[in-house]
Amino acid sequence: MKAAVLEEIPGELVVGDVEVRNPGPREVLVRTVAAGLCHSDLHFMEGKYVTEVPIVLGHESAGIVEAVGELVTYVQPGDPVVTCVSGFCGSCAYCLAGRPNLCTKVAIAPDPTAGPRLHRGDQTVHQFADLGSFGEQLLVHENFLVKIRDDMPLDKAALIGCGVTTGIGAVMNTAKVRPGETVAVIGCGGIGLNAVQAAALVGAGRVIAVDRIASKLDLARTFGATDTVDASAGDPVGAVIEMTGGFALLTEKKLQGSNMGSNRFRVDMPQYVDWYMAGKLKLDELVSATMPIEQINDGFARLGSGEVARQLITF
Repeated sequence: MKAAVLEEIPGELVVGDVEVRNPGPREVLVRTVAAGLCHSDLHFMEGKYVTEVPIVLGHESAGIVEAVGELVTYVQPGDPVVTCVSGFCGSCAYCLAGRPNLCTKVAIAPDPTAGPRLHRGDQTVHQFADLGSFGEQLLVHENFLVKIRDDMPLDKAALIGCGVTTGIGAVMNTAKVRPGETVAVIGCGGIGLNAVQAAALVGAGRVIAVDRIASKLDLARTFGATDTVDASAGDPVGAVIEMTGGFALLTEKKLQGSNMGSNRFRVDMPQYVDWYMAGKLKLDELVSATMPIEQINDGFARLGSGEVARQLITF
């Protein structure tokens, strides 16, 4: 198959041929239809994080199941699916406590005795986040996939695999924003715009979008922002404090981290699909560009400039 491989860190992606083995127990072979370009991938290309190389990057994708291995019960060939980095084992302490997005994934790690899922001759090619979405095919554990309805466009479904789920989940699942509350979203890229529209969906009284780029602030307004702050014009935190009448943690506010939007992706993602199909969730407006895999480095260059929301590779 054709795939975009990170050969060295830092470095650009190299498009070339990679071999895929047959599915083993509980593994699923997926034909990739579309994959989103995410800042997480760019961080590895820039050397801000390190990983084993060579590696197929990409983790936000959708496709069609081509084949399944033994013991797979969740999907069958022909099923449309979305991938998610929040693979879950169902048996670790986090999964049993109802926080599968924090799963240790030990029980669903690739079987080392089965040989590498991806390779070039005798050389192992690694998969980013046990996925590797920048390839024409994906070989993954079934617990990294969610089935979706047949009428959902798969290019838009790919966006749900990371950016949509992270942004919406941060508002609805992690912060648990309630109607009438005020929300400030700093950064209006793919994740930020979804946080903005999630805040609007739950009925936040004010949704303040903060960014340095005017076009992204304009886009945030279409996603439901009631107020905007140009971070290039001064101190954005001071501006938000002034707009909201104060932001002291002493008044029982808290700092809260969020991992992939505290998702339960097999519950959340089908809901997001239904919202999109019902016209309640904006996905088309997120797409700044669509391109073939041969142009992927150009796409990441644009992403690094901060001018775009989400870009898609289509196969």
